[in-house]
Amino acid sequence: MTVETLSDEFASQRQLAITEKFEGFINYMYPIALNIRRTHGIARDRLIMAMFEQVSMFSQAGKSGQVSKLYLADAGLSDLRYMVRFLADGKRKLISRHQAEVASIHLAETGKMLGAWIKTKSAKGERG
Repeated sequence: MTVETLSDEFASQRQLAITEKFEGFINYMYPIALNIRRTHGIARDRLIMAMFEQVSMFSQAGKSGQVSKLYLADAGLSDLRYMVRFLADGKRKLISRHQAEVASIHLAETGKMLGAWIKTKSAKGERG
């Protein structure tokens, strides 16, 4: 096995682990999102789309091996954090404060894993 093959295998394992961790967020938020009032359908639909787009971002980052794809995935998590705050805002109250806290914990755990992956790639001096 070459060093490159081992690196690709390690990236695939990280991508799988992050995707599995993020699946906890989806499993928690998806039923909540489906219950958001119809008058806020745009916000609901955007949240649902962003959740599934995030999985795609993790896959692309794992397959491409490019640090830039990791940063895009990180930006996607940032967007999801904003959406959760938006939905829980006192003016809207589309999700409860407790739901927002649980969702934020899921996102933080996923973000820590992604941050470690980015740090590892950056330390190796990999570009892309």
